[in-house]
Amino acid sequence: MSTTLPHATEPTVRAALRSPRLLRTEVLAGLVVALALIPEAISFSIIAGVDPRVGLFASFTMAVAISFLGGRPAMISAATGAVALVIAPVMRDHGYDYLIATVLLGGLVQVALALAGVAKLMRFIPRSVMVGFVNALAILIFEAQIDHMIDVPWAVYPMIAVGIAVIVGLPRFSTVIPAPLIAIVALTAFTVMGAVNVPNVGDQGELPDSLPTWFLPDVPLTLDTLQVIAPYALAMAVVGLLESLLTAKLVDDITDTHSDKTREAWGQGAANVVTGFFGGMGGCAMIGQTMINVKVSGARTRISTFLAGTFLLVLVVGFGDVVALIPMAALVAVMVMVSVGTFDWHSIRPATLRRMPRSETSVMVATVVVTVATHNLAIGVVVGVLVAMTLFARRVAHLTETHRELVEDERGVTAVYRVTGELFFASSNDLYTQFEYADDPHRVVIDLSGSHVWDASTVAALDAITTKYARKGKTVEITGLNANSAERHGRLSGELP
Repeated sequence: MSTTLPHATEPTVRAALRSPRLLRTEVLAGLVVALALIPEAISFSIIAGVDPRVGLFASFTMAVAISFLGGRPAMISAATGAVALVIAPVMRDHGYDYLIATVLLGGLVQVALALAGVAKLMRFIPRSVMVGFVNALAILIFEAQIDHMIDVPWAVYPMIAVGIAVIVGLPRFSTVIPAPLIAIVALTAFTVMGAVNVPNVGDQGELPDSLPTWFLPDVPLTLDTLQVIAPYALAMAVVGLLESLLTAKLVDDITDTHSDKTREAWGQGAANVVTGFFGGMGGCAMIGQTMINVKVSGARTRISTFLAGTFLLVLVVGFGDVVALIPMAALVAVMVMVSVGTFDWHSIRPATLRRMPRSETSVMVATVVVTVATHNLAIGVVVGVLVAMTLFARRVAHLTETHRELVEDERGVTAVYRVTGELFFASSNDLYTQFEYADDPHRVVIDLSGSHVWDASTVAALDAITTKYARKGKTVEITGLNANSAERHGRLSGELP
């Protein structure tokens, strides 16, 4: 008798509020994430073709809304590059109002997909795709930092090295304050007191000086408007949900806990609707910032997510002049270590590659290559799943075998074909060629007790076999069908062209 070990339990918001230690962890984690969000949100605003305030306000509203609505505690949602790439053409071709209308419709589509059960599709994503997804993410995070290390003053490089050294070494002595926060504060103090001229957050774009306000897009409520925004809204909804649900699954694995994926899906949609009504560019879960929050800083509750958004707004609106002084080298050091910690190094060890089936490695590599080439995690995952399905179908199809024997009784000689394995489109197409139509006696039995009929392609193949024997004046009896296979065969046999 097997038993299932219970998953670890996460601290609740109430427990964190009652524990000074846990609350300190959540507060400091939220602060670190907020600091890391600022340059990211500005960069994604540039990608989408909007003012930096649009990305910063979107990050604030997404983080605060999802902290209440989402199903995965401690996960960070904000403006993202994936969503920015999808909606950028709307801004370029039709303007800001149509962009916000797209965000609102995309959020509603996400809610509808969540209610339709899209989260259940997560179980069809194989482990090899998840590994490829994580590795590609780590590469993209590191790649995004390269721009901040090219054509910069020489002082940037030792500052990045010092930041990495602090992040790696400080936890060995103390974990009271997150090492990334120490690195950011120390390097900022060094540049200010030493008057070191290096790129800083202020160079990335103008920070807002006012709070977000209610916004209604000025677009005609017509079918023409729907035709313009619907394709982009659907793409935004699918990309955002896929990235968010994969991130939720990744955090589940890290924390050894379960989360409500359906709630997370409709929570993402509702958060995008809220963001749209405040003039934000929309977004989804941010894997890099989530890793900072969960893996680096050790946060586990919704408090850190809520504070990440709150601190972000307070920092850019109330302390914009101070935040602008943070050197990009400090944030680059944080993100480099996030990419190193995110990558699954075990997956590329020679010993692992020798033990792992080639098909599994192929799926992982395909996911990584496509994701890195397109800079789109959703496309990479879809391609990885398709490759996994194709290789799985090919592997299973090769396990199907047909054995023939001649049996003699009072009725004469009978050719008995025993078919074993799973019968579906990839294997049943070859089934037709496994019979000796000319040499078989007048009575043929096809024994399917060791197989299963999965689809119409198999029923069509069995009909074709029966028909070819009939043309030669021979009879075919199909035996051994299990209940499900018999029902499918009985319903479709003779009805397929």
